[in-house]
Amino acid sequence: MPRPRIELAAGFAPGAAGGESATRLYTRTGDDGTTALVGASRVAKDSPRIEAYGAFDELASFLGLIVSELPPALDELRPLVVRLEHELFLAENELATPQGKDPPGGRITPAHVERIEREIDAHSGPVQSLRTFVLPGGSPSAARFHVARTIARRAERELWRLHRVEEQAAPLLQWINRLSDLLFALALWSNERLGVAETPVDYGQ
Repeated sequence: MPRPRIELAAGFAPGAAGGESATRLYTRTGDDGTTALVGASRVAKDSPRIEAYGAFDELASFLGLIVSELPPALDELRPLVVRLEHELFLAENELATPQGKDPPGGRITPAHVERIEREIDAHSGPVQSLRTFVLPGGSPSAARFHVARTIARRAERELWRLHRVEEQAAPLLQWINRLSDLLFALALWSNERLGVAETPVDYGQ
């Protein structure tokens, strides 16, 4: 089955001659402080919708960094993190579609929420043994998962800010909430797999 065609919110413009001419990465259409949504309607670049999917985009990019630097001992996480990148683009597609229209590439669904919950359960062993807060860090991979966790939390805040003015689908709100939980679990799981101890927070410092 062919994949649905997705219109890019940040459009690419063909060369002036059309046909086989090179594609430009600049369109000049955003010079007025607006950007295009799916279907070509335009909104301010600092609108709640753009702030929300911008944070999702930032998170997807950081997950790409995590994948590129995973050590061999954590290679089994690679398919999971790459899948999360794909799902973030699905979420961005949903956010780039104006309210009341169907996203051309689909939506985050309850099945995505259920799957991410299964991943949390599968990687939450180290979390169960925690008795105190721990410093974000340890191994480089765990530190990066902690950074990704904080980006996910910000993306969730931006999504709720948008939800206050334009209602968003429940599965999307649930999925981004679960994603930060999963990234926290992966941080601790990575340290355990690499034999790196967690550092409890010392409130007396």
